[in-house]
Amino acid sequence: MKAASHSQATSETLLEAVLSSLSDDKAEDIVQIDLRGKTAFGDYMVICSGRSSRQVAAISEKLAERIKSAFGRGVRMEGKDTGDWVLIDTGDVIVHVFRPEVREFYQLEKMWQPGLTTTN
Repeated sequence: MKAASHSQATSETLLEAVLSSLSDDKAEDIVQIDLRGKTAFGDYMVICSGRSSRQVAAISEKLAERIKSAFGRGVRMEGKDTGDWVLIDTGDVIVHVFRPEVREFYQLEKMWQPGLTTTN
């Protein structure tokens, strides 16, 4: 991963770094969702799976280290201790790393897919 100064950290370069890190660590079923114009909490959401709680935690830790190293910014992380679902907030890119069963249960990407409507 190429180092970039904080001022060069556009949401697109951050997204590229996130996707590269996830791919390097063998994350599975990586989905990227463009949030620009839909929400104020980020420009992109990335959802992926790890095969086990241990891999979910490892993918998340490595991603946080790489973002800090490449962009000089820390990330906020929740859920790493259990390893079922880890949320990593890099600022412009929100990353969710799930165990497959947990991802299937919450079906988070269906909430954000364009054109999908749900009724209660």
